[in-house]
Amino acid sequence: MAVAYVKKRDGSLEELGRTEVIMNCLDPAWIEKINVAYQFEMVQLLVFHVYDVDTRYHNLPVKIVTRQSWSLTIKLHNKNGHASLRNLGTITVHAEETIASRNAVEIKFRCSHLDNKDLFSKSDPFLRISRIVESGGSVPICKTEVVNNNLNPIWKPLTLTMQQFGSKDNPLIIECFDFNSSGNHVLIGKLQKSVVDLEKLHKEKMGVNFILPPSRHRAHEKVLKGQLFVDGFSEKKLYSFLDYISSGFELNFMAAVDFTASNGNPRSRDSLHYIDPTGRLNAYQQAIMEVGEVIQFYDSDRRFPAWGFGGRTYDGSVSHCFNLNGSASGFEVEGIEGIMAAYASALHNVALAGPTLFGQVINTAAEIAGRALSCNNSKYFVLLIITDGVLTDLQETKDALVRASDLPLSVLIVGVGGADFQQMEILDADNGQRLESSTGRIATRDIVQFVPMREVHGGQISIVQALLEELPGQFLMYMRSRDIKPLDANAAPLVPPDQGHPYPIDKSSEYRISHEA
Repeated sequence: MAVAYVKKRDGSLEELGRTEVIMNCLDPAWIEKINVAYQFEMVQLLVFHVYDVDTRYHNLPVKIVTRQSWSLTIKLHNKNGHASLRNLGTITVHAEETIASRNAVEIKFRCSHLDNKDLFSKSDPFLRISRIVESGGSVPICKTEVVNNNLNPIWKPLTLTMQQFGSKDNPLIIECFDFNSSGNHVLIGKLQKSVVDLEKLHKEKMGVNFILPPSRHRAHEKVLKGQLFVDGFSEKKLYSFLDYISSGFELNFMAAVDFTASNGNPRSRDSLHYIDPTGRLNAYQQAIMEVGEVIQFYDSDRRFPAWGFGGRTYDGSVSHCFNLNGSASGFEVEGIEGIMAAYASALHNVALAGPTLFGQVINTAAEIAGRALSCNNSKYFVLLIITDGVLTDLQETKDALVRASDLPLSVLIVGVGGADFQQMEILDADNGQRLESSTGRIATRDIVQFVPMREVHGGQISIVQALLEELPGQFLMYMRSRDIKPLDANAAPLVPPDQGHPYPIDKSSEYRISHEA
């Protein structure tokens, strides 16, 4: 029998599940599968114990989900976790993703001659689509954006997954509302159609009239002049984050460290840059280690660009993007240890100065992402910026981020110290308002995630969890918007559904593990 555990942050083991017992066999292939909830933003160390009637062996912790083969064979160790002089055998662990379906439809809606619900202007319509459930009620599954002051609105395409609508024959309720900022939206009209019906409307280029249901003032439903049209309908496959990673896509890590004077003299214990001789990590080191420890698994060569900004460098000038390793020609270092060593060395060779400017660092990272894009679609870049201060170049930073939103790049910002980080919250754009450049251009997508260190200290969530929770979604938005498919999309078989599972899977999914020993 094999038992799977996950190793928790405190070192304890939590059982995930166990296989059946196979009697009198030295080469067992267990049938029982064990489900593991995959979390991208954490390093999940799995430990496997193999039991006989009176002995126990187990292997070293392993991480297998990023391997393209989805399988890993490792030698069994003795019960103390050490290698034995005699051969104790091997265990092969195979992982596969269990999702309901990758099938989806993309639909583009428009309406004509909608009733006006506003007194001094025109309605601000949006559509809400709901699925009818067994109880007879309905559950909203998606909605369009709001089109302001328009009775003939055209909306951006909507993507509906099979997980959302169930079957193409299932009836959907489509409601059109006039948006009100108070949240008290006014119903313009509604109708009921299945995905099959919507496809037929598209093929026949026909519209369908909205109705108003019976009310206290009206005994019967009212057919309205306003109509719904389907201007676009296509079937597609939505691949998950793991589909891309397992096919060979990589996340390339980059780091930038704040060397402005507001951090304090690195020789002082009060400095945010103080290197503790006891080995205790400062906030900068902690952020580099925690984020790098996760992302390095998704980068094959583990050579990471590393920069500093806001420091007075070797030639006496203040630089807002200098190579952390002190090299005039190369900005890459070997592994997370290389970043840590370059950072410690720079503290002895670079004087803290200022001001705090992000623009040059973001533009440099964007240049690297842009160059890679011209020859390789399978790389996505992640820039970690660690800072303690208030931005001096907020608009320049916005401009750089808006330009970078078209590239395979995400920017993670960690705020250390007690500064006012309100500007960083603006860059994060979690309020739904995408960044706007000085020329009025709107960002293609949100590529920033900001976390102040003080909010995660002492809590149950780590810096890396808070920082990386949006990264798979940003990655998928980029790939899907450019119709970039996994490298083996044509060859990869779809995994049959085991049970219902919410989709699309942006952050986590179920993993099924089988074993052979």
